[in-house]
Amino acid sequence: MFALDSLDVFLVVATILLALTSLAFFAAAIWAMRKKTLLSLPTLGSLVLALLFVSLAALFGTLALATQGYRALTREDVAAVVRTEPMGAERFKAHFVFANGEQASYELAGNELYVDAYILKWKPVANFIGLHTSYELDRVAGRYTSVRDEQTKVRTVYSLAKNKPFDIFQLRKSYSIFNPLLDVEYGSATFKSAPSPAAFEIRVSTTGLLLREAKVNAKVK
Repeated sequence: MFALDSLDVFLVVATILLALTSLAFFAAAIWAMRKKTLLSLPTLGSLVLALLFVSLAALFGTLALATQGYRALTREDVAAVVRTEPMGAERFKAHFVFANGEQASYELAGNELYVDAYILKWKPVANFIGLHTSYELDRVAGRYTSVRDEQTKVRTVYSLAKNKPFDIFQLRKSYSIFNPLLDVEYGSATFKSAPSPAAFEIRVSTTGLLLREAKVNAKVK
């Protein structure tokens, strides 16, 4: 299940309100038609407004689905706490506790922990309607210190992103309608050596992703 943050709540509420408003205007248009005033100004006006609001509802509904899993970014957020557990030569487990309370563990090959994320920066017009810089962790992988090892040894990578019908990144590339809303979308990555047991905070700021030593080790299953 998805954990709703302020961005999700705003988009869902906006979609519902816009949909209800469009239904009200459709109802007004139908009422005018029953009075045989099909081509009257009130009827046409109601139909135009109904179509406008249903279009806006569809747009906000699409954004609500496409940004599922993304979290609104303030100054610097802790996206997850991860504890590394060595399992032998160039093998270790990474135990994650995510910001929404979910937990997961991944067995990785390499000397270093690698994590990357997608970050969305919205334009001022989108900020005005409640859309602010947001992010989603995308994948975790094991990383070798040596480039040669990266090319020849076993690679391990796992997805951290939520499954959703479509993603705002893909919509941005496919449909120019989102151009006025999205300022920029980019990827950010960070990695850190994992030779011994340690706990890190995966932090996201407006400048990107980083790993810091955790102040308190997280309890994971």
